[in-house]
Parts: sequence; C-alpha cells; structure tokens
Amino acid sequence: MAERETLGTVIAVNTQWWLKVNTKPVRLGAADGAVFPHVILVRYSAEGRDYTRRKWLGPGTRPPAVGSRVLVRYREEKPRRALIL
Repeated sequence: MAERETLGTVIAVNTQWWLKVNTKPVRLGAADGAVFPHVILVRYSAEGRDYTRRKWLGPGTRPPAVGSRVLVRYREEKPRRALIL
C-alpha cells in the first residue's frame, strides 16, 4: 500500500451558515461570538487523472483561499480516496 502526495488547488469554499457555534456564554446579538464550519472543494491530479475531493473544516478553523494550493495524500491503488492535509 504505497502512499503518494501531490498538490491540489482549492476551487471552492462554502461556509455552513446553518451550523452556528456560539463561543460566548452571553451574547449581545445573533452573530456575537458565533463561528461557522466550512467545506472546501479541492481539485488534484493523481495517476494521470483529475479528481475532486471535499473536506469539512470545523468551526473556528480558517479556510484556505480559493486558488491556494494544499497538500493531498492518496493511495496509489485508490487515488480517488484522498486525504487533504
């Protein structure tokens, strides 16, 4: 089971506005102390083919910008199943 790494490109960042996490016990407004998770979509090439993969980022995690490069790790025999680092 050989693992390989490649660079992928972030092609979309979506904020999950419906899943608000409050970080303050007392809030002054609806968005006061609120943080939201994100889902990023990454395109990468592996073993001569192009793939896309989603990754969920927890609340308070800063998402990478669209167009930025991220590290992708995949198995040589199953490049569709990748881990975005």
